[in-house]
Amino acid sequence: MLKFLLPVDGSDNAGKAVGKVIEMMSWYKTEPEIHLLNVQPSLDGNVSLFINQNDIKQYHQEEGLKCLQKARLMLDQSSVKYHYHITIGDPVDRIEQFATELHCDLIVISARGHGVIKNILLGSVVNKVMQLTSKPVLLIK
Repeated sequence: MLKFLLPVDGSDNAGKAVGKVIEMMSWYKTEPEIHLLNVQPSLDGNVSLFINQNDIKQYHQEEGLKCLQKARLMLDQSSVKYHYHITIGDPVDRIEQFATELHCDLIVISARGHGVIKNILLGSVVNKVMQLTSKPVLLIK
């Protein structure tokens, strides 16, 4: 069975990627296994000195669910089965890790649309994922 990993951040561009995956479902005899992934940034500084770990974990879970809400609604309305995952850390590393651990056949990711200059100066999660992964990447603009 084919497995697709869809990193989503709740943006309109991520919604376009989810829409494309929904459109692609009709291309396959057997529906691919869909894995939504939201990567929450680690809290910086000495936050853990002032807030307990359970509260931090709950915060990341709530924020992750907010980011996944649109994608989950789109998939539910289209009757596409999926799994969702919320993790914490560097987006590039976590996307690659999940793609490898889940044995995904394809990473479907949206372009952020920051523009060429900004991507050159700041780097881009999409560019880094495409460089790091050995998995095929479908970039949705």
